[in-house]
Amino acid sequence: MLVPQYLKDLVDFLAKLFRITLFQIHQTPVTLVSVFMFASVLAGFFIASLVFNRWIFRRFLIRLQVEEGLRYTMLRISHYVILAVGAVFALQFVGIDLGGLAVIFGLLSVGIGFGLQNVASNFVSGVILLFERPIVIGDRITVGDLEGDVTAIKMRATTIQSLDNISIIVPNSDFISGKVVNWSHGGQMIRLQIDVGVSYGSDIDLVFRALREIAASNSSVLTNPKPDILLTSFGDSALNMRLRVWIDDPKMHHNIRSDLNCAIVRKFREVGIEIPFPQRELHVRSPLAISQLEKEPIQP
Repeated sequence: MLVPQYLKDLVDFLAKLFRITLFQIHQTPVTLVSVFMFASVLAGFFIASLVFNRWIFRRFLIRLQVEEGLRYTMLRISHYVILAVGAVFALQFVGIDLGGLAVIFGLLSVGIGFGLQNVASNFVSGVILLFERPIVIGDRITVGDLEGDVTAIKMRATTIQSLDNISIIVPNSDFISGKVVNWSHGGQMIRLQIDVGVSYGSDIDLVFRALREIAASNSSVLTNPKPDILLTSFGDSALNMRLRVWIDDPKMHHNIRSDLNCAIVRKFREVGIEIPFPQRELHVRSPLAISQLEKEPIQP
């Protein structure tokens, strides 16, 4: 079967087009074929990384009962390592030796100097987060006014799911340079402090006894360490008390605090303990008579 001439011309044109040198790296010509092969090899390593992490590495770590945060860190690091190996292999595959990487790094450094500082900073911060692990997947954290659970730590940013089920994307550099409150770091047990004021005429022993009963009646409050009660200060209109309790679920601290506050109000009303509100005494002097003002003019 004879091939039409126009198809031969098209094939010759495409062959010449793909052999055109786009640029050179370390005296090695880079053509469209080289770019296509580089992208194909890199995409193959990317897919292999996903398959490896999902079907082999993840199942193996789950079987070993590795903690979720550590498992996620190992998965992300293995993903980056496989991609780095794939990039080096792809460069070698298209005929670019490792000496040409110096040129690429030089171009990247120029790009960083012209506006990629934030990208580079977030990437390095992401690597620090994965290795140092100040936060891990599943941690309850507070960044500024934002409180939520860490759901993903990626190359540029970390995803936090807020208490309103809204995903917040926070740059990784914010966790390195700013203040972060981690409610779950080092363990799940935290202490809550409940402040309440009672009137000066209250029976202080009754107040202590009532607060102990409130703590003992809440199933979320731990008995070891046991709760303790302090009289912290003498306020303008109240004795300032503080109930300190330990809980083992930091994600529920808002609910437990609310339950204890409600229990305090009910218990104090039951036993007759008054929770005072701020009071101010106002003294009004009687106005002077007009005749007296005329006799005693105001001196400048």
